[in-house]
Amino acid sequence: MSDDKLPVVKGEEEPGPVQVAEPIPDPGLEPHEYRITDIDPKAADRVERQVSTMFGLATLLVLGACVAYFVIPRDAELSFGPLSGNANNMTLGLCVGLALFLIGAGAIQWAKKLMVDEEIVEERHAAHSTLAQKADITDAFQQGVAESGFTRRKLIRRSMIGALAALGLPAIVFLRDLGPLPGRALYSTIWAKGIRVVNDVTLRPIKPSDMIVGQLVNAAPANLAALQEDSPAEYQNAKAKSAVIVVRIKPSEIQTPPGRENWGIDGILCYSKICTHVGCPISLYEQTTHHVLCPCHQSTFDLADAAKVVFGPAARPLPQLPLAVDSEGYLVAQSDFTEPVGPSFFERG
Repeated sequence: MSDDKLPVVKGEEEPGPVQVAEPIPDPGLEPHEYRITDIDPKAADRVERQVSTMFGLATLLVLGACVAYFVIPRDAELSFGPLSGNANNMTLGLCVGLALFLIGAGAIQWAKKLMVDEEIVEERHAAHSTLAQKADITDAFQQGVAESGFTRRKLIRRSMIGALAALGLPAIVFLRDLGPLPGRALYSTIWAKGIRVVNDVTLRPIKPSDMIVGQLVNAAPANLAALQEDSPAEYQNAKAKSAVIVVRIKPSEIQTPPGRENWGIDGILCYSKICTHVGCPISLYEQTTHHVLCPCHQSTFDLADAAKVVFGPAARPLPQLPLAVDSEGYLVAQSDFTEPVGPSFFERG
């Protein structure tokens, strides 16, 4: 190829002088535009009444929610065509939701129409504040309070405080839904002298000969099933407190506390199934160590040593149910638990 037909390769162009942009001039603050409420006292009074009305309605809605909680039946239904829902819950939600909306809308209207909206410029300064700067901040805060009209506009101040104070009433009233205080409910169960121990799935009574060393069985009192049809709510309460685990350990490996020498039957022991930490059901058993583990927070109990806590947050052992054998050879309870079952609570020592 001849030289005159070779492609022309352009070399890199020499960079020209760097153009330094001029800084953007400070545009300053735009002229302040006064609102109608700044120049017309009657307009400002109208807005004050509007805001106060919103706060007042919010207070009435909160009180209405408290009244509806007691007046509207819990099983009442509201239907809107194909949609339906619980009347009590819907009324509470609407009343409290609208009250919160009105408080927010009133605060926005107050800020937009009545509070001072003049723009200010504040120079940047070091993070550390001098005593003089702290004094300036305090003065600025007090000035802001004065400019907001909070101290001067008593109607808004009183209605807003009333609405916010009323919001605390539903929180107190709705605590009723948490149920009654435990009182002494955990101090007794449906276990009693002569009540048979049955498998909690098959409901078959358990004999000592049915269990082998190392076995753990989830069990319940025989009188629990009768409650299921008569009183479902009472059945659930009784089941939650009376659930037990039955385990068989070599008698030579059991450390029996004083006074419990006759609580077991040939190495068969019975303990509450409810963890003493927060009440989770337990049954994760390791037969070599005789440890049972709570799956919720890993509290570990030694069933061969009166179910003492060996690890975890539980503060006391699992309550033990004293066992005996009836005339037909089935395991039965000697009595109810001798201590409260379930999680610890503040009434206990």
